[in-house]
Amino acid sequence: MCSFTDMHFETLLVSKDQQVLKIVLNRPKVANAMNTVMGRELGNLFRSINEDSSGLRCIVLTGAGDRVFCAGADLKERNSMTAEQWMNQHKVFEDAVLSIMDCSLPLIGAVNGAAFGGGMELVLACDFAWGSNTARFALTETTLGIIPGLGSTQYLPRAVGTRRAKEIIFSGDAFTAEQALTWGLLNRLCSSTDLLSQVMDIANQISANAPIAIREAKQALNFALQSDLKDGYEFELDRYRRTVPTLDRSEGITAFNEKRKAVFRGK
Repeated sequence: MCSFTDMHFETLLVSKDQQVLKIVLNRPKVANAMNTVMGRELGNLFRSINEDSSGLRCIVLTGAGDRVFCAGADLKERNSMTAEQWMNQHKVFEDAVLSIMDCSLPLIGAVNGAAFGGGMELVLACDFAWGSNTARFALTETTLGIIPGLGSTQYLPRAVGTRRAKEIIFSGDAFTAEQALTWGLLNRLCSSTDLLSQVMDIANQISANAPIAIREAKQALNFALQSDLKDGYEFELDRYRRTVPTLDRSEGITAFNEKRKAVFRGK
């Protein structure tokens, strides 16, 4: 079993609270901007989680400090890069995002401040996100001569609708936490002082539910976005049938009838 908290990171803080892994983007002096090292460390961490998530049931992603979640790519590092150097660096970020996409555990964003560019793309890569009422968002790539490259052209229309997504990406304009909530990017707003504790509460609540069922539900929900209704339902049934023989299913029904809280063991 891999001990993620024993791994060495230069740009991340990783800690475990019961069965929840908390990942903090930790470059506060540069607004938690993503450099090559952070991209590599995120990729390595999620690949390790995907290989062996023993003892984990949920992940929370947040930023250091109370003003910025992540300002996106570190443009100072990218200054004067050749096209080849840029693409080589971007491959590091691409690998990290693909590793996040492959994660079977619920991933919750705790957006503690500004999430611009690649920072907003990390929010979109989460299964859902809660945010501080002072958070702000923007996809500014088109103002820099590029387009979002960490999945936002796919994630954003699914979250806010195609027409709204086009406006956000074409304009590069920033928008508020209240707008993010109304449009569907955020699920809930919290005060900046309460955000992390409330996100950890919902993460622990999710962790108390049957982990096999959570994993299969995530797969079915993700598949729903790629299929028509009947194909999606067939996939759902396949995932549902995987939960029926589990000890967790038996425990859940027994606990309900015995009027006690179920204790799920992921078996």
